[in-house]
Parts: sequence; structure tokens; C-alpha cells
Amino acid sequence: QVFPSQDPLDRADFNAVEYINALFPTEQSLANIDEVVNKIRLKIRRLDDNIRTVVRGQTNVGQDGRQALEEAQKAIQQLFGKIKDIKDKAEKSEQMVKEITRDIKQLDHAKRHLTTSITTLNHLHMLAGGVDSLEAMTRRRQYGEVANLLQGVVNVLEHFNKYMGIPQIRQLSERVKAAQNELGQQILADFEEAFPSQGTKRTGGPSNVLRDACLVANVLDPRIKQEIIKKFIKQHLSEYLVLFQENQDVAWLDKIDRRYAWIKRQLVDYEEKYGRMFPAEWCMTERIAVEFCHVTRAELSKIMRTRAKEIEVKLLLFAIQRTTNFEGLLAKRFSGCTLADGTVKKPEVPPPSTNPFLEDETGAEADEIVMEKSDTDKPKKPKVPDNPFHGIVSKCFEPHLYVYIESQDKNLGELIDRFVADFKAQGPPKPNVDEGGAVLPSCADLFVYYKKCMVQCSQLSTGEPMIALSTIFQKYLREYAWKILSGNLPKTTSSSGGLTITSLLKEKEGSEVAKFTLEELCLICSILSTAEYCLATTQQLEEKLKEKVDTSLMERINLTGEMDTFSIVISNSIQLLVQDLDAACDPALTAMSKMQWQNVEHVGDQSPYVTSVILHIKQNVPIIRDNLASTRKYFTQFCIKFANSFIPKFINHLFKCKPISMVGAEQLLLDTHSLKMVLLDLPSIGSQVVRKAPASYTKIVVKGMTRAEMILKVVMAPHEPPVVFVDNYIKLLTDCSTDTFQKILDMKGLKRSEQSSMLDLFRLRLPAPPPGGDGSGSLSLSAPTPEQESSRIRKLEKLIKKRL
Repeated sequence: QVFPSQDPLDRADFNAVEYINALFPTEQSLANIDEVVNKIRLKIRRLDDNIRTVVRGQTNVGQDGRQALEEAQKAIQQLFGKIKDIKDKAEKSEQMVKEITRDIKQLDHAKRHLTTSITTLNHLHMLAGGVDSLEAMTRRRQYGEVANLLQGVVNVLEHFNKYMGIPQIRQLSERVKAAQNELGQQILADFEEAFPSQGTKRTGGPSNVLRDACLVANVLDPRIKQEIIKKFIKQHLSEYLVLFQENQDVAWLDKIDRRYAWIKRQLVDYEEKYGRMFPAEWCMTERIAVEFCHVTRAELSKIMRTRAKEIEVKLLLFAIQRTTNFEGLLAKRFSGCTLADGTVKKPEVPPPSTNPFLEDETGAEADEIVMEKSDTDKPKKPKVPDNPFHGIVSKCFEPHLYVYIESQDKNLGELIDRFVADFKAQGPPKPNVDEGGAVLPSCADLFVYYKKCMVQCSQLSTGEPMIALSTIFQKYLREYAWKILSGNLPKTTSSSGGLTITSLLKEKEGSEVAKFTLEELCLICSILSTAEYCLATTQQLEEKLKEKVDTSLMERINLTGEMDTFSIVISNSIQLLVQDLDAACDPALTAMSKMQWQNVEHVGDQSPYVTSVILHIKQNVPIIRDNLASTRKYFTQFCIKFANSFIPKFINHLFKCKPISMVGAEQLLLDTHSLKMVLLDLPSIGSQVVRKAPASYTKIVVKGMTRAEMILKVVMAPHEPPVVFVDNYIKLLTDCSTDTFQKILDMKGLKRSEQSSMLDLFRLRLPAPPPGGDGSGSLSLSAPTPEQESSRIRKLEKLIKKRL
């Protein structure tokens, strides 16, 4: 089916029988069969006509296509012929244009050559005339006209570089060079005459001739200009070398001000007399000052080497201060552009100060020394000096700075000795709970002095002297840590007085069990806070020293050992606090282990030894917490270390409680729970502000005290049948040690024969995989326990809840 059609005859599934049945559904309809047949025959004839027409039409298509192709080929041939005609005409036109313009092109080349020739002749005329004028003006010393003329002649001569093969041109070029050489020698001679190098008396002076000569020197070889500058400066400073000779009194460091006063007068004199003689771009004033600095540095270095034994600290610092002030004055007056010239070597300059200690010179409190966090977040300044003249003279003092370093070593030694004497005289700081553990004032004094030393030394030098100073700093940081901090920590005594049960029962609040007094506890906390402050400030000191010192020496600055020393002091202080509280609780734990637990008849309130432990905790911990308020992290460390020390000791004393009855085990479980609650509340005990204990501390307490509770629950469980008891032990304690199991059997008071069988059974049950062991244990824990034992445990839980 090509086109859509509703005719049944066009359908793909046409069925002739169905079609006939549709035309003649009944016998009566057969009456018009002839009419139907005629219609079908008519339709067949029409289809035949259509097919015939289509077939005939297709036979003519091929002939029409061939005819159209022939016509297209003819049109292409005609078009090709027209294009060829156009091309021939274009070639003829081009040939015609060439013939027309041939003469014009020749004229154009002639014009260009003629113009070049005329220009070259003009340049040659100018060059010849300029050379003659230049020679004449040179003889008459008309430097003003020579300056402009010489520049023009040099520019014109550049146009003849390609004609140097011509003898006349080469001769003119040689005459120009000869004139330049003659000008140079003549100008040097004029300056020598005006400013003779021999003697200090100046016969000549500024003149218009010399001013114009300087303009000519700008055009000549740069060596002429450098020679003029060199001779003038040398002659200008000749008086200085005579006045301040090494054997003169004014040459020594105590009269260094006179050197700088002399150059100031000379520069003013130069500006008045010769300021207009030299071009401004020569920067003669700055060049004189720079050369003076180099000469002064060499002279000072020589005289200090000769008289090194006479150099004292005050004299050295005085000379350095005056010199750095002079260098600062130069920076304000001059730009430093001549320092980059090849003739003047740029001195090595130290980096600028980025130390925050410089920002506040007057403060002596601790918070003025510790750098603010906002300062540390700022990017470090690049090590580019603000003063280009820094060190141009003062570098000569660097080899002698060992005098300064030795002086600081002596001063710091005396300072530490004074700190020790003051501490002995004044005693430890008085306890003040409201203020917390105060940092020792000597610490602030030490770092204030460090600040001043570092600032002063960085102004003097940023090289090896800074390394030497950092070594001195390290030495006295260690001295301070051991003499002032560690040396004043209270000493623990080895005497230990045991408490009997009766004395424990009579123990009242305020009884002195702790080894350290309130003053000693406050002293330990104060030393801990001071060490923590020193640790933080030492780290900042190291960073600032690295910023101050030269980049090549940064790796040699390392205060890690001193920071470790302060960390050791902190650790020792915390350990002392832990040992003190731990030792105070020892008698109570000893009393617990000596009680007759098999004779306990009923479960009551917490035992006296628990009350004693809580009393000592409430006495010590609030004092320590208040005194370590500024260093909260170290108070947390104290709590963690105490828990790690007390809980294992408590469990060891539990194992010593043997034998234990069922009621005794219940009482111990109640006591253990009370201690657990107190330990969990330890960081905020006795505080009005309830703060949640750190998670790290809570985890340690829960883990340790839960083990103690599990030990007591295993002891409370019946040992019959043995398999159930062993499985309960493995499930509750997950401890595969036979020693621990042996201790629990001792606590239950079993006989040796029963213990041996239990130990054998325990060893047999150990290889079982944990899941199987857990499963059997869980079943055996609930099923075989008698009702009486379960009721006892329920009663104990109710008693604990009631207490809480």
C-alpha cells in the first residue's frame, strides 16, 4: 500500500470470499449481480488506463534528461570561452599599464636617490662644519655651545656608519673622536686647576665654564664623568682625613659626633658654593655623603682593631646609636639612588624589625610581652629595609659586638641571681583564690629584658651576633627553669603514717592528711602557670628571632630544647599535685583493705574510708582548680593523671579485701559506685558553676570504675556450678589472666582444693571463641542464678537508687 486508502481491495489482508459475502449478504441481493460486475469491469478499465499513462510517461523521462545534460554542457563551454576572453583582455591591459608607468618608475627611483643624496650631502656639510666648529670652540673653551653641538655631531655621525669605508668620512669620524678625547682631557685639566688634588686649600671655585663643562661631560665617555666625580669628592674629603687621623683624639669613638657634625657642615657648604655647578642628576651631595660613609667605616674599623681593648659596652653602644641616627638622617635626606651605581657597592642591610616587642617599650606586665593573636595572623613583612643607608657605617661595629654579648651574658646572670635572692627573701606568693595561680613576676621581668636585648641587637646586627644572643637567651631560659621554677617546687617527704580503722572513723573535716599545705599547693600551681607562660612566650621568641636574623642563619635559631624544659617543669608540677592527692587517699584505701569484710552483717551508707577519700578530694581539687583557672587544659591533665593513678590503686586494694561475704561485697559495690560518682564530678567538685567534665576524662573514669564494679559482681556470683561461674567471669571481665582469676577466688575465700579445680576449668574454657563464650555466659548468667541471689542484687540496686 503506497497511499492511504479505504478501499477493501487495497488492504494487505484482502480476502476474496469475505469481500463477495459483503457484496451479496442474502440471496435476494444476487438479483443485481450484473450491475456489480459492470462496476468492477469499469474500475478495471480505469486502472489499466492509469497504468498505461504512467508507463508511457516514464519512457519519456530518460530522453528529457539527456536533452537537459546536453544543454548544460553547451552553456559551460560558452562560459569558459567568455572567461578566456576576459583573461586575455586583462593581460593586455596589464602590459599597457607597464608600458605607461615604466618612465614614471624610473623617475620615482631617481627622485628617491636624489633625495637621499641631498640629505647625505646636507649631513656631510653639517658634519664637516660641526667638526670645524667643535675644534674651534674646544680651543676657546666655549663649553656651553660645545655641549649642544657635540650631541648634534654625534647624532649626525651615526648616519654615516655605513659609509665608513670612504676615506673622507672615516677621516671626519676620527676628527670627532679626537675632539672628544681632547675635550675630556681639557675638562679634567680645568677641574684639576680649579680643584687641585694636592693640599687642602681650594684655589678655584664654581664658575659657568665648569658648569658647562659638566654638561659636556654628560655627552662624553662616562669614564670622564666618573673621573670628575671621583676627583672632586676626594678633594672635598681630603680635609676630613687630616682632621680625623688615627692618632688624633677626635678620631676615637667617644667623639664620633664630631665626624658627623663635620660632614653636615661640608654638605651645607657644598650646596651653597657648588650646588649649581654640577647637574642635578649627578646627585653630588648624596655621592659625597656615601663616600664619607665608606671612608668613615674603613677608618673606624682600623682604629677599633688597633684599640680593641679600650672598647667598653657603653662606649660601643653610644657610637652605634649616634651612627644609626646619622644613617637615619641620610635616609630622610637622600633617596639612595647612587647606592645602586656600579661605582658604589651596596652595603648589606639587615631586615626591618617586625618584632611586636618593639611596639611597646614601656610595659612590664606579662600581657604586654605575649604577642596578640591578631599580630600572629598578619603576614610577615618581607625582609626589605626601609632605610637604604642602614649599615653603611655601622657594619664596622659588628666584629666588636662580642663585647655587647658578653655584657648581656653578665647582666642576665646577675638578673637570675637577683630573682633567686628575691624569691628566698620574699618567699612564695601568698595564696589568693580569687585571683587564681599568678605568674611569678620575675618571669615578666626576664622577658621584658629579653625584648630590650633583642630590639637593641637587631639594630646593631642581624648576623652572627644575633645567633650569639639567642644562645645566651637559651642559657638563661634553662637557668630560669631549673633555678626559679624547678628549684622552688616543694619536695615530697617519704614518711607515710598509716591510719587505723579507729583513727579513720574519728577523722574529722579539716584534719591534715595531705602532705602539702595550702601555700605549697598554690606555689606549685603558680610555678605551673609560670612555666606554661614561659613555654608560649619562648615559642613566640623563637619566631621573632627568626624574623630578625639574616635568612641564611634562620636554621640556627632553635629553642625547642628550652620549650621541652618548660614542658618538663609543667609535667613535674602536675605529677606533684597528683602524688599529693594520691598519697592523701592512701591511708583510706589501706583502711579499706584491712577491714573484716566477711563480718559485715548489713548494707548501710557509704563506708568511712569513702568519706575520707571524698574529704581529701574536696580539700585539694577546688584549690588546684581555682589556681589553674587560667590554664584549664593543665587542670584537665591533672584530673586525668589522678584518675589513671587512683583507680588502678583502688582496684589493687580491692583484691586485698579477702575474704568477702555476700553482704560485704554489696557494701563494697555501693562504696565503689559512690567513688565513681565523685570521680565523675571531680573537675567541678565544690564549684558553684557546674561544668560538664571533659569526655576524655569521663571515659577513663567510667572504664576503670566499671571494671571495679564487675570484679565485685563476679565475687557476688555463686561459685556453683563452676562452669557458670567461670563463664560469668569471662563475660563480665574479659580478662584472660590467671592471676586476676586467682585473686577473685581468694576474695571469695575458696579453699585451695576448690581453687585448683576452678583454675583448671578456667584454663579449659579460655580457648573457646568469644562469641560462643559470650552466648553460654549469657545463658548461664540468667538461668542458673538462684532467686535468693537475684533478690539480693535487686535490693542493692534499689538501695543505690534511693541514695541517689
